[in-house]
Amino acid sequence: MKRFCSLLFVLAVAYMPLRGAQNAPGMVVQPGSTTPPEETVKMMKLPDGFLAKVFAAEPDIVQPIAFAIDDRGRLWVCENLSYPTWSAEGHDRIVILEDTDGDGHFDKKTVFYDKLNCVSSIELGFGGVFVGSAPHLLFIPDKNGDDVPDSAPEILLDGWAHDDLHEVINSFAWGPDGWLYGCQGIADNSLVGTPGAAKGARVPINAGVWRYHPVKRKFEAFAHGTSNPWGIDFDDFGQAFITTSVLPHLFHIVPGGLYQRQSGQHFNAEAFEDIKTIAKHRHVAGGDWIRGARIGPNTNENAGGGSAHAGALVYLGDRWPAKMRGSILMNNIHGNRVNEDSLTPFGSGYIGDRMPDFMRSGDRWFRGLALKMGPDGSVFICDWYDARACHEQEPHDRTNGRIYKISYGTPAQPTLDLAKLGTDELVKLQLEKNEWLVRHARRLLQERGEDPAAQAQLTAILDDAKLDLPQRLRALWALHATGGVPEKIAMSLLSEREPRLAGWTVQLLCEHGAPSPNTLRKFAQISRDSDSPIVRLAVACAMQRVPIEKRWDVLPAIISHPEDQDDPNVPLLAWYACQPAIASDRIRAATVLAACKIPKVKDFILRMMK
Repeated sequence: MKRFCSLLFVLAVAYMPLRGAQNAPGMVVQPGSTTPPEETVKMMKLPDGFLAKVFAAEPDIVQPIAFAIDDRGRLWVCENLSYPTWSAEGHDRIVILEDTDGDGHFDKKTVFYDKLNCVSSIELGFGGVFVGSAPHLLFIPDKNGDDVPDSAPEILLDGWAHDDLHEVINSFAWGPDGWLYGCQGIADNSLVGTPGAAKGARVPINAGVWRYHPVKRKFEAFAHGTSNPWGIDFDDFGQAFITTSVLPHLFHIVPGGLYQRQSGQHFNAEAFEDIKTIAKHRHVAGGDWIRGARIGPNTNENAGGGSAHAGALVYLGDRWPAKMRGSILMNNIHGNRVNEDSLTPFGSGYIGDRMPDFMRSGDRWFRGLALKMGPDGSVFICDWYDARACHEQEPHDRTNGRIYKISYGTPAQPTLDLAKLGTDELVKLQLEKNEWLVRHARRLLQERGEDPAAQAQLTAILDDAKLDLPQRLRALWALHATGGVPEKIAMSLLSEREPRLAGWTVQLLCEHGAPSPNTLRKFAQISRDSDSPIVRLAVACAMQRVPIEKRWDVLPAIISHPEDQDDPNVPLLAWYACQPAIASDRIRAATVLAACKIPKVKDFILRMMK
């Protein structure tokens, strides 16, 4: 099997036969021709009540590979003009698109920066723009917000590989914990660090999820594995999900997880086993992995479109039907559509199941890449727009590209600038149903730094048992981002009956080093006493961040529950925490073995002790 190049593309393949639109009988897009943007949106089959509009299209926007939305609701779009050739100099652009009159179509365009090469990802905050431009993670400052860079880009990190331009650094997103998250594909062997860092001080990553702290300027691999993840988002409980290609398309990602790889070996050769997909289904029917079965009912067309996915959006808005909240949307590149999967809690993890496709385009040039929710609860989709799912042809056509806005009913068109709100107002936004407001407000609170008044208000929300769990979790995350969770509050949360509050507290307490001995004793206690695998999963993940000599009293408690043996995460995450300890001291390892009630972990311990 040839390696997938999931920026949207794959191998250089002959142009695939095109079929007519699903909702426009007789309308067929012919090879070598484009469809006017306004006609393309008419050919999109959407659920009742939804409407697609052209927000921007060629020649105003071309090669849109990624975008971010600022605190005013404006789109900052990366135009990748350099593909398919990497060079030291480039002319890739970041442009700002603004809809000043609220009609759903941009009417003001500003070129922010136009000297990038291999631009692949973008996020905003902390007085500037974070940009993925292999081999660099850049920061372009614009502290006064005048849409003009204050200086040349600063190289925050280098070492991002670009041997395969389809698997480079991608998919920036702010996590609930205040870190910038992103993905990296399997074909590029990156060795990431600050400029000038020695090899031993760098972090290897060739498939998986990473994160970078914008204040502490710390980089780390968050999880390893999969194929070419090109999309990450978080649900109401702060759990991370990625979409990927070739492999099963959907994974629930936890800190320190090792996930099924498309090829190659994990860096840890003694991991013994990795975590599999949460999806009950695949969007590919088998056979040729691009075309799949072409005859009969079992075709890629019916299975979901194919194995190439880009973009991830857990819909958490307040404008679409309530039944869609918490489902995950992803572009299906070969299938010219947007897939929708449900996310159902199961043990410490989730099960993903196929829902009816959210959107199917009759235009076979539709190549969706990124999806993001806007301030009004509508969703923007950037479309690379090309005849082929693989852009290896020469000369490469750089004249196409679209951005669509999909709304339900008649959305409000807010005029806003969250950065102008007071701290009290930003705190109150943590109670909103619209996650766009919640996330932007939390990041702004983090930018403003420690604030006793804000922390007092957030603590009051956290303590209010009448509020729903997502609201209390948001208060916890914002409290962490604005100065940290006081130890007294943290210890109380560790005893919470709600496992997600306790679990997140565990994760946050171990974020920047080993917790206190008293806290470690509490970890052991809740691992023994909790009836939820969510708590033990959090402790198992956190133990990988704790020095080996401080793990011994906690490890036996994590693996003492036989009911966890069939959990999708706990056995393997517990093993990943145990493995280096077992390797370091076989005498103490016997104590861990004696306490183990999970057969798989017991087998792995014995295997290590031989």
